[in-house]
Amino acid sequence: MNRSPHIRSLMALAVVALSLYVALTVPVTLGLDLRGGTQIVLETRPALGADTDGDAEAEAETETDADVTDRTVEVLRGRIDALGVAEPTVTRSGSNRIVVELPGLQDPRKAAEVLGRTAQLTFHQVLGTAVGPDDGADPLPERAREQVMPDESGDPLRLRTASLTGNDVDKAAARFDPQSGAGWHVTVDFTGAGEGRWARLTGEAACHAAGDPARRVAIVLDDKIISSPQVDPSVACRSGINGGSTRITGSFDDGEAKELALLINGGALPVPVETIEQRTVGATLGAQAITASAWAAAIGTALTALFIIAVYRIMGALATVALACYGLISYAALAALGATLTLPGLAGFVLAIGMAVDANVLVFERAREEYASRLRPTPRSALTAGFRQAFSAIADSNITTLIAAGLLFFLASGPVRGFGVTLGIGVLASMVSALVITRALADHAVARPRLRRRPRLTGIAHTGMVRERLGRTAPDLMAHPRRWLAASAAVLVLAASGIVVRGLDFGVEFTGGRLVEYATADPVHPDRARSAIADAGFPRAVVQSSGENRLTVRTEQLSDARAAVVTETVTGLAGGADKIRDEAIGPSLGKELRRGALIALLVALGAQLVYLAARFRWLLGTSAVAALAHDVVILVGVFAWLGKPVDGTFLAALLTVIGYSVNDSVVVFDRIRELARREPKEPFDRVANQALLQTLPRTVNTGMGAAFILTALAVLGGDTLTDFALALLIGLAVGTYSSMFTATPLAIELDKRRR
Repeated sequence: MNRSPHIRSLMALAVVALSLYVALTVPVTLGLDLRGGTQIVLETRPALGADTDGDAEAEAETETDADVTDRTVEVLRGRIDALGVAEPTVTRSGSNRIVVELPGLQDPRKAAEVLGRTAQLTFHQVLGTAVGPDDGADPLPERAREQVMPDESGDPLRLRTASLTGNDVDKAAARFDPQSGAGWHVTVDFTGAGEGRWARLTGEAACHAAGDPARRVAIVLDDKIISSPQVDPSVACRSGINGGSTRITGSFDDGEAKELALLINGGALPVPVETIEQRTVGATLGAQAITASAWAAAIGTALTALFIIAVYRIMGALATVALACYGLISYAALAALGATLTLPGLAGFVLAIGMAVDANVLVFERAREEYASRLRPTPRSALTAGFRQAFSAIADSNITTLIAAGLLFFLASGPVRGFGVTLGIGVLASMVSALVITRALADHAVARPRLRRRPRLTGIAHTGMVRERLGRTAPDLMAHPRRWLAASAAVLVLAASGIVVRGLDFGVEFTGGRLVEYATADPVHPDRARSAIADAGFPRAVVQSSGENRLTVRTEQLSDARAAVVTETVTGLAGGADKIRDEAIGPSLGKELRRGALIALLVALGAQLVYLAARFRWLLGTSAVAALAHDVVILVGVFAWLGKPVDGTFLAALLTVIGYSVNDSVVVFDRIRELARREPKEPFDRVANQALLQTLPRTVNTGMGAAFILTALAVLGGDTLTDFALALLIGLAVGTYSSMFTATPLAIELDKRRR
């Protein structure tokens, strides 16, 4: 008795049950672009004079940078907790970057100020006033221990090195004292060791006469004197102030006093930090993206399911059930891994539904071939052979997509990296759904007596419309391969000319700068807004319409004050405007992302070549990679002609196209390899043409299934996903064409030259 079907059924049931349990008990973490909030990326700056010569020294410094960054993370956590933000996250990225996510926070200005301040709190003995650099007050050895700073009134004071630091502080609190007239102030309580140091500092100051500047104690925050009070006359010389507390006074309002107390309690940052990236997304925009993607997934999946059922009947219905299980498995995997679902990741999740169809189509088409080629076939034997024959093509095509997903994870960052995670999970889940769940359901179905009596209901007991017509006409598509290559070259030149003539409109991620998107009360034409913003002092601002009553403004680096001027201008034009997205990228990070994008592209092409050369002959591997490069140039060129932005989301789409479009080439080349082994003396061009005809039904049906999903994503996915879906639709069309009429003709020509 064959136990394999029973084992597969138990495996399928176990996978679905476990996925259902995880999906119901473990929530998926939503990225800030879906739930709204602010993300700030900070970069620690090394201390001046650090020596990086030598490998050992450089390695030691890297370890030190990581340790310092970890300590900085702990300080930032304390400050964020004091801000009162719900469910914040602070994580280290690399050795010197920190990613701070603040859900629900729509005004990041205050948070950036609090997080970015080093908050180096010190307490100093005042030596006297400073007239100038040559006042001759002390000999040089003593003056080397001094520093000069202006006090609250601007008068320069000579300060001895710090007697206490923020580490000596136990806690600080903002207080209001209406009776003494001090108003808002900050009380500081010292630790046990700090109490003794404070007593010695104030005791030394008390030895000077009242009115003498040396009777003052300077309290310094980030190299600025914030308070320099005189020690009370009641304090005796050398006795100092007991009780271990002091009061910082000044012209504070409630917000300034609370912020100062927050900084003191949070502690000092070990090193200075700089904000290199800042993103703010409104909660409504995230909710709209989720709703739009959900509708796109539902409608696209429904259309795909109807198409698959119409083509493959019972097997198509079972594949639809497997697709639903695929969605459940993918969601459960995201939750179990603790992955953050971002907007591009959500799009990748929807896209992978279309890709999950491919494995089922491959199996069903091979089963149809097996059924038609046997003398006494049965649906069960044809299905078993179909799964066996299609396995290599499924494995190779999915591995190429996994390569692209892996590159996104290792070479990209932020939402694009999240896209790589969800795409990789989707590919693995699609293989499980097709090879385990679909097969378990199909084995059970074809064993039913009713289907054995009516095999055509299975959907694999006939050749299908496309294969039947190809069998009647038997066209020689590869009779003139050079004509196809000439057509491909012409399209390639036309697209590439767009890059030269129009140039690429790099997004703010790659150029650095600031991008703000507004939801306006009334429609505003971009030309009118562009003119008004230029008159306001921003002549180089790029203003575009991003949807109905939506306006996007992209500028160079702007301070919050200058960005407020842009907001006021847009608000005045539109009778009111809400800021729904705000992104600021530093120029160094933009340059780094541009370099990373190029590296990711080159590595992707190289990785594809290595894998395909290992799995196939170098001739086929080279042809597939050349077709990939052809697809990349055309996609980039079309976006250049359309004036669409080349940003992080486009990069995700581009790398997906690299993995997705090679699938068709892999399927064709897998069939070429199979036929060449079966008929080794057959001319290569005839083998290639035969392979192309045999795989064409799969290419058509898979393309139609993916097109339904992507069209739904483009139409219903909202403004933020339109360009993403458009790029993938273009990639789908170009990739389908190139696998048949670029990669295959090129392989034929290379084979002729080799011979």
